[in-house]
Amino acid sequence: MSDTVLDKPVKTQKTRQRRVDPEIGVSLSWKTLKTQKQLIFMSVPIAIYLIIFNYAPIWGWIMAFQNYRPALSFGKQEWVGLQQFKFLFSDETFMMVLRNTIAMSFINLVLGTVTAIGLALLLNEIKVKFFKRIVQSISYLPHFLSWVIAAGIVATSLSIDDGIVNIILMKLHFIKEPIMWLSEGKYFWGIVGASNVWKEVGWGTIIYLAAITSIDPSLYEAASIDGAKRFQKMRYVTLPGIKATFVILLIMNIGHILDAGFELQYLLGNGLTVDWSQTIDIFVVKYGISMGNYSLATAAGIFKTIVSVILVFIANYIAKRLGEERLV
Repeated sequence: MSDTVLDKPVKTQKTRQRRVDPEIGVSLSWKTLKTQKQLIFMSVPIAIYLIIFNYAPIWGWIMAFQNYRPALSFGKQEWVGLQQFKFLFSDETFMMVLRNTIAMSFINLVLGTVTAIGLALLLNEIKVKFFKRIVQSISYLPHFLSWVIAAGIVATSLSIDDGIVNIILMKLHFIKEPIMWLSEGKYFWGIVGASNVWKEVGWGTIIYLAAITSIDPSLYEAASIDGAKRFQKMRYVTLPGIKATFVILLIMNIGHILDAGFELQYLLGNGLTVDWSQTIDIFVVKYGISMGNYSLATAAGIFKTIVSVILVFIANYIAKRLGEERLV
């Protein structure tokens, strides 16, 4: 009888309150939450902000299923089902806008990632700290400029009259006469990609430099003993050391593949480049505000959001299957 009693688990009030997460092995209880109440209180304003500005506006998605008229009350709105989405995917303008958005996002993703990693590797090899800090400061200062100012600098640099780009290319004899960069659509995607690199490469480099500093210095010492040169250390020590950071950032950036931007395209675009410069965000503004078609604009926004979420989950799943770092 005594053995039977001892074999049974004794359930007390304390054990019933404790729950253990099988993945991270952390015991969760009211006592744990009480000891971290300061952190909980600090997170309350952020939670309220997210609810008000990120989740509450989802109520407005209902407009995508209506023929919305601002003057009518909610009960008097005309429900049209998926009519707005059918029109959206049959509209040639939206297909063109979708092409532009994906193309510019892909260019920004590739150029931004490659240049940020490249600059981080080069800065990591600079031994003079003063010079390294100057280069790093100069590279990330454009990040703090608004896109209005940045677009003005880009437009001035590409001017046909006294733009520095045309002057340099003519001095080097690459071109014989100035090029109208902002008047030809075939140049627009490249201009957007180069502008994003100039403005954001320094800021993106900070993340990879932080990842490089976490690499064990003994790995570099071992590589030096084996006779590895600088480029070999970059290839076999530094790049594998920042792979986890690269994968996480890639997953997050894939979720923004339909977020090519708004300000730069809107400010640099014109009637001659409209077929190359319009993005989904500009499409939403054009139909939602300029033309008053709020339902169609909302449908386009829903499409962008849903695709972004799906792409994040797919990228995260692929990373999991490949054994790489992932978000969750």
